[in-house]
Amino acid sequence: MNQIIQFVEQYGVWAMLAAIFLEYACFPVSSEIVLPLSGAVASRSQIPFLLITPASVVAGLLGTSFCYWLGRLGGEALLNWLMRKFPKSEKGIRKSCSYFEKKGAVTVGTLRVVPLCRTYIAFVAGAFSMPYGSFFGASLLGITVWNSLLIASGYVLGEHWEQVQTWYRSYAHLLLPILLLSLLALFSIRYLWKRFRVSR
Repeated sequence: MNQIIQFVEQYGVWAMLAAIFLEYACFPVSSEIVLPLSGAVASRSQIPFLLITPASVVAGLLGTSFCYWLGRLGGEALLNWLMRKFPKSEKGIRKSCSYFEKKGAVTVGTLRVVPLCRTYIAFVAGAFSMPYGSFFGASLLGITVWNSLLIASGYVLGEHWEQVQTWYRSYAHLLLPILLLSLLALFSIRYLWKRFRVSR
């Protein structure tokens, strides 16, 4: 992980986006480190928050779409192979499957803040043949909220961005309700906006 930190600090915005892509593509890169670090580097480099955050969302969508299509092509056989090849992934994959079977598209957005599940849900969605449009929309909402929170924290904390990891470990149980409320608010705003346009 120290190599990732050095890579991002040395090469700036393109290294940030590459690291974010890799994290969402299920490589062993922690978003609780990469995203706050990206915010801190962006702040130090005077890169606007409203520029780096959308760029990070695009990188995340590309990474998670890569996993989705692998899952779509490999199906259940891929999930079984992942669990055999990487035994530590079994808990996350099984939890993701369980949540997905109960909640469907909502799960894709909300699990973005749940450890173990947050990256594997893309494989699961693909393996269950979830329509890509639904997957993309749910991922867009979840990734936007998650990236915005962590990048903003790094942006504000600057050199003390590592404090975010401590907060995450302490308050991870509160993040899922926060994300659920954020997604509910976004859906409500979208619904009300459509109703308003129709009524005009």
